Amino acid sequence: MGRPKVPLPPKKLRLGGPQFSDDAYFLESARRESDRLVQSFGLRSSSRLLDVGCGVGRLAIGIIDRLGPIKAYRGVDVDPRYVDWCHKHIERAYPTYQFIRLDVGNPRYNPGGPALAGDFQHPFDDGSFEIVYLYSVFSHMGAEPVRIYLRDFRRILASNGRLFFTAFAEDGVPDISVNPKGYRREWSGPLHCVRYRRGFLESMLESSGFKVDRFDYETETDGQSAFSCSLKGIHAHQ
Repeated sequence: MGRPKVPLPPKKLRLGGPQFSDDAYFLESARRESDRLVQSFGLRSSSRLLDVGCGVGRLAIGIIDRLGPIKAYRGVDVDPRYVDWCHKHIERAYPTYQFIRLDVGNPRYNPGGPALAGDFQHPFDDGSFEIVYLYSVFSHMGAEPVRIYLRDFRRILASNGRLFFTAFAEDGVPDISVNPKGYRREWSGPLHCVRYRRGFLESMLESSGFKVDRFDYETETDGQSAFSCSLKGIHAHQ
């Protein structure tokens, strides 16, 4: 698999399914995510990127492996264990990669945290990033928190900025379903699977100032789909 440039996180901290406990799979998936952003989103050493729900830095590990330092990587997560690990093993060696604990409530990942208020803002200035990336985040969030996040992504993205996220999105289903029975696998616990009707999710994007440039159906973990978006009125360079 080639030697990674930073240590791989302990297996007990890796989310995403049992396959991620395999070091080779984890590293290859990290490199694949970096390559996706290079090829389809123009990620390069001068880029500024926000990784929401960064976990133990899978994307950061992939970008470091492919590009080394970039101008600004910011990773946010609600779980202090992940942020602490990334501080010690990534940020110290690569200081342009910074990790921040975001204490917002989520019934699955941060049940004791404060509820997400309508005026919530991420701790970044307007136009701070060219890329905002979320992998398997909206798949565990209800509609109103998703709307709040999208509105703020519109604020913190540069005018040519791009948004990438994965979600459970289907046609011909209710607007939103939590842990739907008989869908892909068994779901358990709060917000294990939040499935959206694709048109409903795209209407939320539209009202938040985004347009969908590309939709890839069930290409991601557990059958999630991938959304590549840009700001309305801005031409997206593929």
